[in-house]
Amino acid sequence: MSEVNKVVARFLDGTTLKGTTEDFFPNRPSFHLHSAGDTTTREITCAKLKAVYFVKDLAGDSTRKDTPGFVAVTAANQGRRIAVQFKDGEILCGHTMAYAPERSGFFMAPADELGNNIRVYVLKHAAVKIAVGAHADVLASQAQARAA
Repeated sequence: MSEVNKVVARFLDGTTLKGTTEDFFPNRPSFHLHSAGDTTTREITCAKLKAVYFVKDLAGDSTRKDTPGFVAVTAANQGRRIAVQFKDGEILCGHTMAYAPERSGFFMAPADELGNNIRVYVLKHAAVKIAVGAHADVLASQAQARAA
């Protein structure tokens, strides 16, 4: 039996859909999203996505302000430091064990563990910049400057 994951699908056009999925796999062209609050199931085409956010809670906390950049290092911060700047301007910082430039996407764990995101699957076509290691620190500084 497949694991049920709570996800937020964010599209390149700014649309957001929330729900659960049991059939998301990296490098597959689509998956099914069971919409939150109703019985609708939609096929989601990954080519139209920015990222898939695997979350703790579908409602989230609209009053919480996310911490930009890299926060304190903890045991959960495993892998290489990575920062992604999306076409819409968002900069997401975290750690990855799976980034490979030749792949169409990769998983990352957000640096801010107190946020709602558990992990994020980033679609490379939605990014304008992907920085790893010391270069990620530079991109993270830009995110922190924007938030100040």
